[in-house]
Amino acid sequence: MSFLDRGIAKYVALCGVVDDWTKAQETKAKGLRGMVHIEKEGAWGRPVGDLRAFSHHSWMASRHMAEYGTTSRQLGAIAVAERAWANKNPEAKMYGRPMTIEHHQNSPLVVEPYHLLDICLISDGGVAFILTTAERARDLRKPPVYVLGQGFGEIIRELWWEKKNYTHMAVKTAKEQAFKEAGLELKDVKCAQLYDCFTGEVLFQLEDYGWCKKGEGGPFVESGAIAPGGTIPINTGGGLLSCYHLADLTGFAEAVRQLRGEAGARQIPTCDVAMSTGHGGELLAPGMCSIHSCTLLGR
Repeated sequence: MSFLDRGIAKYVALCGVVDDWTKAQETKAKGLRGMVHIEKEGAWGRPVGDLRAFSHHSWMASRHMAEYGTTSRQLGAIAVAERAWANKNPEAKMYGRPMTIEHHQNSPLVVEPYHLLDICLISDGGVAFILTTAERARDLRKPPVYVLGQGFGEIIRELWWEKKNYTHMAVKTAKEQAFKEAGLELKDVKCAQLYDCFTGEVLFQLEDYGWCKKGEGGPFVESGAIAPGGTIPINTGGGLLSCYHLADLTGFAEAVRQLRGEAGARQIPTCDVAMSTGHGGELLAPGMCSIHSCTLLGR
């Protein structure tokens, strides 16, 4: 933003590109599976099976199950809800491919407790945004979408000592910063695009942001609260689980479309505030994503 505020630039392009699907096909042609992967060194690599992202994310979901009684079917309810949204989005990879909870439960168990349908897609693709000042945006062909607030959080200090990260993410400071800057409350958010590399991450964020209490995420999603027709529309384009995987930009793009009224059959009526989150960074292995971001957008 400082580039625009100081007049260094009039427009800033924000973009992301991936070719993970192509890489996976090249690996498969060599008789292997998955994308090219660099082995972890030391204790947390091959000796204990930490070979892919799902292996060091799955044990967080297992911990949530052990502490709060969350079930695989409840995690599956998240995947089913996002697939229902994807079936309203012609651009989604899983468009026209409905899913039931039985499909989820019958899909292969990859790393306990995650079934195949708890895990995000891989994709080829790209997305780009143009950031400028509100004054310039008023003259553009598309209706502007405004950045209302943004916040960041990290939880590295709690990775081992307090162990809170085993069942939550670094949401607290990111939420506080973004909502304070925007002057909004959670009830003002009409739809949320939550980073969903796995179903467990969605569950954690629903609790950590306050749509339900900690430990109550399972029954909350099982009630249909995040699906079409629910109380809080989540990942309305299908998310990483059922649309495409362009990391944090997947949800950001969907938030912009919702605010512009360009979401077609999945459009949320009177959508004037949307939230997009992102996370990443295993700063201390084994760990889930210790960095989190929250962006509030409005029209």
